[in-house]
Amino acid sequence: MKFIYKLFATALGSGYSPFAPGTAGTIVGCIALWLFHKCGLISTITTPFLFIGLIVITTILGIIAADKLEKEWGKDPSKIVIDEVIGIWITMMFVPFTGINLLIGFILFRFFDIAKPLGIRKLENLGGGIGVMADDMLAGIYANIVLQIIIYFI
Repeated sequence: MKFIYKLFATALGSGYSPFAPGTAGTIVGCIALWLFHKCGLISTITTPFLFIGLIVITTILGIIAADKLEKEWGKDPSKIVIDEVIGIWITMMFVPFTGINLLIGFILFRFFDIAKPLGIRKLENLGGGIGVMADDMLAGIYANIVLQIIIYFI
């Protein structure tokens, strides 16, 4: 069972990247979005409730996996990147899927995730799996708001 937690929490192993594991996890999230779009499975626009459901389920599983693995890997370990996957998915909520929107969303999300402004850092203090997931979720919300503004004015 621990293998499944590790595979899930590391976003199929991308969290083991020796260079920028958070960025690697975000890239996995982008690839998943691209596959959803390419295969017509889930859309952030036409099937938003299905997409929200996927985010909720993945978040709950991420909290559980992070809780289990923090005992072995320590507090908010860099190997756990399922929170980055959720963050980029939230960034792209209700955003038309285009390559440029995904690129801008990626840059915005990484900015908010790394800089942790506007209370994002405080959410890490929640501890456990909730703390692991919550800061990236708020970073995704902020990135989404900025991306929506950019799209509106461009």
